[in-house]
Amino acid sequence: MGTSRRRRWRPPPLNAWPLEFRFAWGTSPNPLFARTRHWLRGELPRRFPCVASSVGGGAPSLAYAGPVEGLSHVLPFLEERRGPAGRTPLRVAGRIRWTSLAARRNLPPVDLLAVGCTARRAARLPTRASLVLPFRLHLVVPLAPDPAVVRQRVSRKDRQQFARQQRALDWRLETATTRADFDDFYERFHLPTMRRRHGEATRSLDRESAYHCVLSRGELFFVTQRGERVAGMLCRWGPGRRTLTLRLAGVLDGAEEHYRSGVLMAVYLLIQEWAALRHVTSLDLSGCEPFLSKGIFQFKRKLHPVVTRPADHFAGKRLWLQVQRDSPEVRDFLVANPVIAEDDAGGLEAVYFFDRERPARLDYRWQGTGLSRRRLIELDAFLADLPAGAAGRGARFTGSASSVSAS
Repeated sequence: MGTSRRRRWRPPPLNAWPLEFRFAWGTSPNPLFARTRHWLRGELPRRFPCVASSVGGGAPSLAYAGPVEGLSHVLPFLEERRGPAGRTPLRVAGRIRWTSLAARRNLPPVDLLAVGCTARRAARLPTRASLVLPFRLHLVVPLAPDPAVVRQRVSRKDRQQFARQQRALDWRLETATTRADFDDFYERFHLPTMRRRHGEATRSLDRESAYHCVLSRGELFFVTQRGERVAGMLCRWGPGRRTLTLRLAGVLDGAEEHYRSGVLMAVYLLIQEWAALRHVTSLDLSGCEPFLSKGIFQFKRKLHPVVTRPADHFAGKRLWLQVQRDSPEVRDFLVANPVIAEDDAGGLEAVYFFDRERPARLDYRWQGTGLSRRRLIELDAFLADLPAGAAGRGARFTGSASSVSAS
């Protein structure tokens, strides 16, 4: 396993300070940034972007209203899960007042409405046919100085598969520090992987921000296979170098063969051991949306992380999810997408939907993630007295058809 000399942090060049500020504004746990952004973007605004999305063919119509982060985090995921794959959704963009959301006036005529807001505002929204979710989650693996203890957090099946593949393919971890190494990782590993996974919906940290704001305060890892670099991960240190946060990942050329080999899991396991040997106390696997059907959640769940709220401005944000109309397609969507929701005590629980014709999707597992419990919601009771059939008849939403960006 490769070694890494402890690098002394150096101030970025003057032309990178705007990048540093923008990165801190979006990700810093420092209360100066987190609380200020929480107030300016969450509590202060009286009007928010509102984007309705439909594809026809009986698929549920969706809408997101709230801070712009939801246009890149929440709405694309709901559209992806709604399907059908390959069909471009028609988006209608407008703005909506908070008072209208709270009083349920002039809402977009959709089947399912998601509203991003602060926890205080979420508590004022109706409870009928709705749940309150954390806006975003982080998955954090506690570490111990003994790598053997760290390995025990991983399932036996995954440990055995990793050991077999490591012996067969000679996987090794190495660290890198140069600009050339970074550019190679970003161009040949990270970007192709993002394009393969997300297509036109790809979002990522731009190259210069990743270099000046992450690598300058972090580590760049590669996993080699018989001497060739085939996967990589860019990470950033937290305060005191006690937490290492995984920021950008990728496999060589985004190639399917590297996914099949299991080398992406090897990156996580090897970095875990590297960090444990250096007395790092936790490995932050980064964030994801609060849905058990999220592929990256199920992948990272194998490492048995603890589900936590983020330490940055997302900590105070919530996602209010309400069903506005009942239909077979809406029920299919809810059953196929169990969520992580707030419980009555303010903790987090796994929530699954079901009815007589649709069994709960318990194959989307939640165990080993620190969630308080599993709760099953029967849809006949949850959706009682809602209008039936496709949404949109006789309702109005002021906006314009467009391709909306969250930039």
